[in-house]
Amino acid sequence: MADQADEVGSEGRLKAEVPHTARIWNYWLGGKDHFEADRRVGDRVLEIFPVVAELARADRLFLGRVVRYLAGEEGIRQFLDIGTGLPTQDNTHEVAQRIAPDSRIVYVDNDPLVLVHARALLASSPSGASDYLEADLRDPDKILAAAEATLDFTKPVAIMLLGIMHFIQDDDELQEIIDRLLAAVPSGSYVAVANTTTAVNGELTAEAVRTWNIDAQPKLKLRSPERIAEFFRGMEVVEPGWVSCSRWRPTPGPGGGLPNEVDQWAGVVRKP
Repeated sequence: MADQADEVGSEGRLKAEVPHTARIWNYWLGGKDHFEADRRVGDRVLEIFPVVAELARADRLFLGRVVRYLAGEEGIRQFLDIGTGLPTQDNTHEVAQRIAPDSRIVYVDNDPLVLVHARALLASSPSGASDYLEADLRDPDKILAAAEATLDFTKPVAIMLLGIMHFIQDDDELQEIIDRLLAAVPSGSYVAVANTTTAVNGELTAEAVRTWNIDAQPKLKLRSPERIAEFFRGMEVVEPGWVSCSRWRPTPGPGGGLPNEVDQWAGVVRKP
């Protein structure tokens, strides 16, 4: 997640001329919260890698399935969603509170446009809670300290790291962040992960990422499925393991076939 100063001018306005991941992602999902600079980068990536819109949709559907699984089958009632992105349909609190109205959700992002729309993330059910924190994944202690106002870290928490880990370039730094987050939650907590890879489309995805990194902020780092899994050594991996996010417990299609694989590798792990 980029420093907010990169996206907001000294007078506090949004810098529409700086392409940003949350807005480009919103563009690919068919949303309305993006600027010309975001569309320009988004279109360049689409020219090279037209299935990126399918990847974006698959990632969003994965979020819904994960939350339904955790809230419905595992009884998780607390979610820490880091790298929230712009609000859209079926946000984490909507999916969780549909199953368990007393669910408590904390969203975390540092894109100023997400902050502008944060009210949509705070429409909690009366018996639950939803909060929004303006913070960066690189500062897990700040996130954890602020989230304590809403979440009880003596009880299991689901940490959502969807489409965010690949914006941390240094593997050692990312490992320290993950370790700090896991140390703060008790046994029985979960982490849901989705990270861009080249396992499906190879050089085509790599070229699309190179195009992205020319202008867009923050820069994206590709990792292999094996490297993604290594960050969570010692955790229990939920079936079906590490797979394309479209293949993680998918909803069967009309013909019963599996959806196409995409280069967003995903998994869910449980802290023993």
